[in-house]
Amino acid sequence: MTPFAIAGVQMYVQATQSNVDGILHRLEVLMARFPWTQMVLFSELAAFGPLDRYALPPENEAIDRLCEAARRHRVWLIPGSMFLRGADGLIRNTAVVINPDGLIIARYAKMFPFRPYEAGITAGTEFCVFDVPNVGRFGLSICYDIWFPETTRQLTSMGAEVILNPVLTGTTDRDAELAIARATAAQFQCYVFAVNGLGAGGVGKSIVVDPSATVLHQSAGQEDMFPIEVDLDVVRRQREAGMKGLGQVLKSFRDRSNDFPVYDRASGSDAYLYTLGPLEMQGQGSRAGLHVDVASGPDVEPNPPLGIQAVMGKTSSG
Repeated sequence: MTPFAIAGVQMYVQATQSNVDGILHRLEVLMARFPWTQMVLFSELAAFGPLDRYALPPENEAIDRLCEAARRHRVWLIPGSMFLRGADGLIRNTAVVINPDGLIIARYAKMFPFRPYEAGITAGTEFCVFDVPNVGRFGLSICYDIWFPETTRQLTSMGAEVILNPVLTGTTDRDAELAIARATAAQFQCYVFAVNGLGAGGVGKSIVVDPSATVLHQSAGQEDMFPIEVDLDVVRRQREAGMKGLGQVLKSFRDRSNDFPVYDRASGSDAYLYTLGPLEMQGQGSRAGLHVDVASGPDVEPNPPLGIQAVMGKTSSG
């Protein structure tokens, strides 16, 4: 058995002021209540909220304080993420990984900003895995990244056994993300920790899933601290013998007899995707995707197609 205790912290996030003191306070409480915790994960953009006008330089006082807290408590700390403005002037949604010595050992910029809503945020291009000595390998993704199985495919192909996914979802699609978290755990035979925030930081419903897609913990809509002891030998056993002795999906992918032309941008096999229109915010009354011509004018009564008429309670004869 290779046990390791990871705690998620689902906390209330303010949009227009720093939340760093709140992070440090909750970390203090967590370690007093659950001193056996070895790694702590906060939600996406927990430190300063969702507004990119508060972007900071890559080295800043907030990160220094978080590093000192990790050193003092002797824990691995992923304090969610924050908007950082690089030397190139571009803003990236960036998470840092701090080890128990208080040193930053990895940085990860969100690969799939939630566009078109996260307009102006530059996508990262580098994957992030890191090792906890004598324990195992961890992969880091941020929120919307997990909707793209290619990101987890790459992380697990690099050996990640636990996917850490800080989240900021304050919208009605959180239930879909819970399904995605379970599917990700099963598809890639890994643990998934998806930690959401509250208030300006999300609607909660953080989730922890084991490699057999079993939910180990799911938060509701209030503040929550949930230390979970994982066993990475379970990951290794399932990847070798199959989930419940059945599907050995990573080995099946490794031994595949074909590659996928969709990943060759020059192949033309993704031509359909270019019929979907631009990636943009929809306006009021948008008919995107319906491909319906609607008559208009002061003397013309709209005459929608039959299917739409039925929904409106009309008949084809009016």
